[in-house]
Amino acid sequence: MKYLILYLTLISFTHKPKPTLFLIGDSTVKTGQGKGENDMWGWGSKIGAYFDTTKINIENHAIGGRSSRTFLTDGRWEPILSKMEKGDFLMIQFGHNDDWAINDTIRARGTIKGIGQDSVEIDNLITQKHEVVHSFGWYMRKYITEARAKGVEVFVCSQVPFCKFENGKVQRKPEYYPHWARQVSEETKANFIDLHEISAKEYDKLGQEEVKKRFFTPKDNVHTNAAGAELNAQSVVMGIKNMRNSKLRKYLL
Repeated sequence: MKYLILYLTLISFTHKPKPTLFLIGDSTVKTGQGKGENDMWGWGSKIGAYFDTTKINIENHAIGGRSSRTFLTDGRWEPILSKMEKGDFLMIQFGHNDDWAINDTIRARGTIKGIGQDSVEIDNLITQKHEVVHSFGWYMRKYITEARAKGVEVFVCSQVPFCKFENGKVQRKPEYYPHWARQVSEETKANFIDLHEISAKEYDKLGQEEVKKRFFTPKDNVHTNAAGAELNAQSVVMGIKNMRNSKLRKYLL
């Protein structure tokens, strides 16, 4: 019996649970329940196919309509943070919905542009609560620093590009949220995946008409269908593969 107890004790010390890759973001990462309702998909729902899920779990907590600010103020961050453990991974992609009014009766989800420490106090017209609104970079730093404090490796993705072409090329916004995502990554020394540019290059190769086929409808330049989400997921994986020092690479198939 004592040998059995010793064996079980050793097993309990040597057996480690699988790490988890947590995803947070907006509808370009997960739409609806992430099951392709009406053939609208985010790349986070497709990325699991590129990982060895016998060795790593993937939890996609992204939700449509949220900015870096409202993902926090809706109370979605704290439950995720409480689940994180040393050795886990966090991937963040915000920006699409941050470019909105800071206070209105429709969404009230905007953030102060840039990565500064400036803030503004408002009486939120939707929640009817007093709120201090910060910059895009402030919210991103909060996610990064709090996850890293728990021993989590963090990845920041610049936002996927819109399906908008000019002179045969995807319109880039390198000096906007993609730039700020890079800046805050460099400042905090988080891993940075330039998803905006990686995906834009793939869109350029396909051409406007083929890219349109990968979006939800011909008039929707934000939300992808299954094929578009697959393409963006491949771009994320491409970014991970380029990170020689990341522990996440070893879980890729």
